Amino acid sequence: MSGLQLEDLSVGQSAERAWTVSEAVIQAFAEVSGDANPVHLDEAYASTTQFKGRIAHGMLAASYISAVIGMQLPGPGSIYLSQSLKFRRPVKIGDGVTARVEIVAIDEAKAHVTLRTVCSVNGKAVVEGEAVVMVSRRGG
Repeated sequence: MSGLQLEDLSVGQSAERAWTVSEAVIQAFAEVSGDANPVHLDEAYASTTQFKGRIAHGMLAASYISAVIGMQLPGPGSIYLSQSLKFRRPVKIGDGVTARVEIVAIDEAKAHVTLRTVCSVNGKAVVEGEAVVMVSRRGG
């Protein structure tokens, strides 16, 4: 399975995918990441915070961006070089998160692609940023 190559890409191309954040997903992310912050896992504790309840890990939402880049645009074979992130709003259990990436620049000399990245819940950004990825060229 290989993704799009440099010659297949153009500014303005975009891709998106949606997920629902569940209790099981938050638990699994905590286990895999080692981040057991009680704001994510302990309702009694989280209810005393400014969020008034548990929230998903910010990096869980951001990981959905990685999935769109790695599996859709540019897709398999693309290599992350950098990702900036701004966390705008919390994500709660049951929220539907849509991750969207859009190509904003292509450096043909380096075979690097810059993408605007955003995760949203109900049309409101929860994570925003910019990614730079390396892609392959046709014929090597």
